[in-house]
Amino acid sequence: MGFQTPLYELAEYLKWTTSGHIQLPDFQRGYKWDDERIRQLLVTILRGHPLGVVMMLKTGNDQIRFKPRPVEGVVLPEETEPELLLLDGQQRLTSLTQALTGDGVVHTKDSRGKLMDRRYYVRMDTALLGEDRIEESVISVPGDGVLRSNFGKDVELDLSTADLERKHGYFPVRLLFGGADTVNWLFACEDKEQASTFHAKVIQPCSTYNIPAIELDKTTSKAAVATVFEKVNTGGLPLNVFELLTATFAGDKKYFDTHGTDFRLNDDWQATQKGFAAHPVLSAVENTDFLQAVSLLASFKRAKEDTSGRPPAVSARKEDLLKLSLDEYLEWVKPLRGAFAWSATFLADHHIFDVKFLPYPKQLVPLAAVKVILGDAADLHGVRAKLAQWFWCGILGELYGSAIETRFARDVESVPDWALGNERAMPRTVADCTFAASRLLSLRTRNAAAYKGIYALILSQGAKDWMYDKSLDKVQYAELAVDIHHIFPSKWCLDQGIDPMKRESIVNKTPLSAKTNQAIGGAAPSAYLAKIEKKAGIGVAQLEALVGSHLVDASKLRSDDFEGFFAKRLEELVRLIEVATGKPVQKDISDGGGAEGLQMFDPEDVAVIPDRDDTEA
Repeated sequence: MGFQTPLYELAEYLKWTTSGHIQLPDFQRGYKWDDERIRQLLVTILRGHPLGVVMMLKTGNDQIRFKPRPVEGVVLPEETEPELLLLDGQQRLTSLTQALTGDGVVHTKDSRGKLMDRRYYVRMDTALLGEDRIEESVISVPGDGVLRSNFGKDVELDLSTADLERKHGYFPVRLLFGGADTVNWLFACEDKEQASTFHAKVIQPCSTYNIPAIELDKTTSKAAVATVFEKVNTGGLPLNVFELLTATFAGDKKYFDTHGTDFRLNDDWQATQKGFAAHPVLSAVENTDFLQAVSLLASFKRAKEDTSGRPPAVSARKEDLLKLSLDEYLEWVKPLRGAFAWSATFLADHHIFDVKFLPYPKQLVPLAAVKVILGDAADLHGVRAKLAQWFWCGILGELYGSAIETRFARDVESVPDWALGNERAMPRTVADCTFAASRLLSLRTRNAAAYKGIYALILSQGAKDWMYDKSLDKVQYAELAVDIHHIFPSKWCLDQGIDPMKRESIVNKTPLSAKTNQAIGGAAPSAYLAKIEKKAGIGVAQLEALVGSHLVDASKLRSDDFEGFFAKRLEELVRLIEVATGKPVQKDISDGGGAEGLQMFDPEDVAVIPDRDDTEA
């Protein structure tokens, strides 16, 4: 990547933005500066102060043809090709182009974000009092040139025509670089001496106002453009890969020649989202997640087809996403749409029905890619069991929380072969998975992926609601407003002085319907079980079976034996985790239920949830 650092006059920038010589790459977001910020920018120029550097990219690189669009407010003939793409300085040059050319009307907004049109003027007599008076000399008026008060009833200042501008002594900044039009406007002024002085002291210095530039040459890569843009675009929103590829794909000449139109990645993503709408859990999938899945498959295919002996890496890193071609995207988009929909059914089979209890949304990226690679084999009993083991190892080993791009790639490389029976291809996620029993004590809210995972595993055991004769499956789950609730209520635990770590642990929580939880309230288990039996119209044995479907020993509840309950259920959850991951759990908790060497916390640090609505926050 090479670059130059030329210095251009503002007049040249204005000529280039209005002619299309400078345009924006389509990944740039829209214009957003407010009225006061524009006014201050004009003050900066009139004072001759620097306004910073702009960064531009020379066009002509066939490898990265970004779709261009004009600076906002500029209308260009079709097929006007830019020589330079503006990477940094969009807000400044758009403001100046609108304010200093044409009719001078800027489409902006006020400090509250309300859209409005404004024009900008310099009060001539004030500006001539010296540089320290420049700021107060620059004013903003509505787009029609009329400043009103009293809810629009009274006219305070009318600058709607050139004659009125001159009459009131306000020079329109749209003529600051107007050439002959500027001279004619000044020549028509009644006070010729003031007009001449204003031209010499205010207008003439602006004519040589320079703005430094950094020009990246045409050999600059897409990854470099993205990196540079993020480094310099500190005043805007971060650029993401999806926006860069939107511009790149829109500029694909082959696609245009074949279809007679540009490819619109955003429209295609909206079509993908429409297909996902039937699966609420897929609302967690972002456009960059989908692109990562495409990159995993495209790079996996390249690696498989390589004959050099040094295959390229399977990757979902940002710089590799930027290497995606439109052809590669189009090859994998439909298979991946189907694979993500399949992933939603896979999650439902494991009793994960909504985003709230989805442990790791990002784990859907490799899951969908693996499904595409496996095809129909993904639904074979043995293969599906292996996929489930890998899935739970990622969640309960808490391995998909950070540095996930490398794990994506390694899992896509190994999971398919391993699932098909090649034990030597054991995925790193399975090998790396460890779980200690003491972790159950510190899992207290659904901020932790493992907490959500254990909740889903409990549901998967065939857990039924204690009061309503309904399994907690996908349909009943939503109908019953199922959430996670305390088994020994918070109030009872507080009254009995129960260790807060145990009270708030996942061990003391289970999925129940909202109405069942209301029946429980803050009562002792022995009391609320009797209440549930009466309300539900069931006997002791039937309720104990329902309670047992949650891996809870009902006899411990009837005797209000918290410690006995806790030890027994912890043991059951450990067994559940071992079955799900296929790996032994480290037993680091003593018989008394305390974690060896585990730091306890202050009871005041634990939020106590109201007993009448004992829902986990």
